[in-house]
Amino acid sequence: MPVMSFEFVPPGTRMMAQRLWRCIRYLAPLSPRFVSVTYGAGGTTRTGTVSTVLRLKRETDLVPAAHLTCTGATRRDVDDLARRYWAAGVRHIVALRGDPPTGSADDPPQSGGYAYASDLVAGLRRIADFEISVAAYPETHPAALSPQADLDNLKRKLDAGATRAITQYFFDAETYLRFFDRCLAAGITAPIIPGIMPVSDYGQIARFSALCGVTVPDWLTHLFEGTVENPELRRIIASIVAVEQIRTLQAYGINEFHISTLNRSDLTYAIAHILGARPTEQHAADNRLQGSETAEITDGQNTPTDCDTTGQTQEDAPPFMLRTQFG
Repeated sequence: MPVMSFEFVPPGTRMMAQRLWRCIRYLAPLSPRFVSVTYGAGGTTRTGTVSTVLRLKRETDLVPAAHLTCTGATRRDVDDLARRYWAAGVRHIVALRGDPPTGSADDPPQSGGYAYASDLVAGLRRIADFEISVAAYPETHPAALSPQADLDNLKRKLDAGATRAITQYFFDAETYLRFFDRCLAAGITAPIIPGIMPVSDYGQIARFSALCGVTVPDWLTHLFEGTVENPELRRIIASIVAVEQIRTLQAYGINEFHISTLNRSDLTYAIAHILGARPTEQHAADNRLQGSETAEITDGQNTPTDCDTTGQTQEDAPPFMLRTQFG
C-alpha cells in the first residue's frame, strides 16, 4: 500500500466549512502521513488556512501541514505566523512563493520581504526546526526561463533546508519519471512526491491546466467525452485514472503520493481503498455514526451558498497543485 497525504482547501462559507470537516472526518481513519491546507493567492485565504490548521492540530490526530506564501507579505508577518504555528505544535510547513491576488501583476516582494521560496525556506529554518515541503514542476514552471533554470531553483529550495518536494499534478507517469531522472542527474536526493489530481470535473481541470502549463493528454479527454450529465460515471473514471497513475509509478519504486481532495471525500476515499488503505474497526464505527448525524454533501454538488465574495465557487479556486507562481 502506498504512503498517502491529502490536501484540503480552506472554506469560504459556513456550508463549505461543514463540507470540509465532513471530508476530514471521513478521510482521517485512513491515517494519511500528513494533511495540507492551501493558502489563497496573495494570502487571500490566510484566516481560513490558519484556523483550519490550528483546529486540525487541536481536535484531530492528523499531522497538519500549513501552506505559507511570501508574495505580498512582509517578512515580519510571515515570521510571526510561522512562530504562531510552532507555538501551537504545527511542525510542517509547505513553503511557497505564492500567487499575487487575482487580477494583479506578479508583485515584487514587500520591502524587506522574502523574494523567493528559497528565501522563505531559509527564513523558516532560522525560526525553528520545521519539516518543510516545497513545490516542483515536472513540466517546468510557466515563468521559468528554461527547464534547467526551473530545476536549479528547485535545488536552491532544497539546499536552503527543505525536506521534500511535492510536484505539480500531471497525468502521464512518464512525465514524472523523466523529471525524476533529471532531478537525480542534478544531484537532488530529497524525496520528490508526485502530486495526484483526481479529475472530478474534467472541464475545470482542463481550464486550470491550460493556465499552468500542464498537459492534458488526448486519452484523458477521450475518457471523459459524453460524461457531462453522468457524475457517477465521471467518478468511476476519475478513480480508475488516479489508481492506474499511482500503480504505474509504484512499479518504478515510487511509493508516496500527495492527493488533492478538493474537499470531496468520496473520490479520494475510493482511490485510497482500491490502493489498500483501510480504517480500523473503531474508525469505521465512528464514520457510520458521523454519517448518520447529517447527510454528506455529494461530490460535484454545487449550492448557491458555496461561493466566496467574487461569486466563484470555492472548488473552482485553484488549489496548491494548480497554482502557477510557486517560485
